[in-house]
Amino acid sequence: MEDFNPVDCPDYTIARVLEYGDLKAIAWLGATFSPGRIIETLRSERRLSPKSANFWALIYHVPTKEVAALREVPPLLEPDASG
Repeated sequence: MEDFNPVDCPDYTIARVLEYGDLKAIAWLGATFSPGRIIETLRSERRLSPKSANFWALIYHVPTKEVAALREVPPLLEPDASG
């Protein structure tokens, strides 16, 4: 992992820090990524737990209906019986 650059993988990095980060990590996140970029990740990243997603949605004032990890996944379509 010597070659890992967190800025090269923003969604992954932001999601992991939002999910598992301590205060120092959150401070680093805020210094490294803009609030807009963090919000974009909240809106697109499904790997956050519902608890973390809801917390950060409140912090960043993102409506929960816009948070990917809080939206229901549509059921898989049943295969057509004819084919």
